[in-house]
Amino acid sequence: MYTLISTEDGHVWGVCPEVEGLFGEPERGTYELLGWKPEGSWFRDGDWLGDRVWLVPERVANEAGEPDDGEEYDAWLLEDVEASHTTAGLVLTGEDDDLGPPEDHRGPVRLHDGHRWLGSCREFAAVVPEQRTDLPLVLRGLTPGEELRRALGKGTRRALELDEAELELRDGQGAPLTSRLMRPVVTAWEPSALGPDLIDLTLDGDFDPLPAWARDVWERWLAGPPAESGAWAVLDTRRRGAWHDLVRERACRRTLGDRPAGTAYELDGRHVTDAPGLWLALGEAVNGPGGYFGGDFQALHECLGGGFGLTAPATLTWRDAGVARAHLSRALSPDGEPYDLFALTVRALEERGMRVVLA
Repeated sequence: MYTLISTEDGHVWGVCPEVEGLFGEPERGTYELLGWKPEGSWFRDGDWLGDRVWLVPERVANEAGEPDDGEEYDAWLLEDVEASHTTAGLVLTGEDDDLGPPEDHRGPVRLHDGHRWLGSCREFAAVVPEQRTDLPLVLRGLTPGEELRRALGKGTRRALELDEAELELRDGQGAPLTSRLMRPVVTAWEPSALGPDLIDLTLDGDFDPLPAWARDVWERWLAGPPAESGAWAVLDTRRRGAWHDLVRERACRRTLGDRPAGTAYELDGRHVTDAPGLWLALGEAVNGPGGYFGGDFQALHECLGGGFGLTAPATLTWRDAGVARAHLSRALSPDGEPYDLFALTVRALEERGMRVVLA
């Protein structure tokens, strides 16, 4: 179920069972890496590189062959990254983080995905993408609210600009799942084939569609939350990340009761082969199927502070911990420094009162 809500005063523009145009190609940044040199034989043309790829600017050597003492630049992040070869190098497409690339740096850059070094280039350049054609959003079988009926009755350009609104998505059980902000403008409406007194409402506006590759994950959650833990285990890392995004957003819309201190928890570690798998398994260990308990160390500390299902002290038995140790012990920080994600997670849990038993 979908509900279009005004963010200004909370009134409901309308409710409908179907939305067309929800999935597509979100806006992304593109970079060409010139003089690309891969590290290892991991890459095939058209690969998905990872959910988080860090670009680490390297300092240029001076005439004496030593690193230049000029300004040092921080690494920046691309998320959900795809890559393809060109005659000049490699083209990356992904979602920029808030910082983006350093404005003054166009020199060598080295890439990693948080676990391995992918390669390097002598310089990079931002590519201006082709103008994207945004598809309209069609709310089918909409039951219009009184405010929307009045706006459609006026039919003026100003009346059809609905200002900022939130499209709330509920699952098959009627529970809030997530929402998306937009600035909808009504461009058309007509009687709906889904029933009398219903309309199909066409909207244009500032709406970034959900990625088409994640449709299967979203449709699974829109049908209802998982009944058993580990439903995400068959997914690749990319879709595990999308699954965790929905776990987190759903958790923000629920009130979790903390269990008593001294409660014993059990983590099924058989499928903890990547970072999304770590957070998904931990969330389900504490809060059951589809449960949330952090997605990075800052969020983990917040969860350990209470209000997310757990009261310290407690005990966590981590089954098949060797799987996570094998896959997560050699991680890379944003600037490329190695660290042990598995050991740091165990330490963070124990420092906040969770006794961890590795089994």
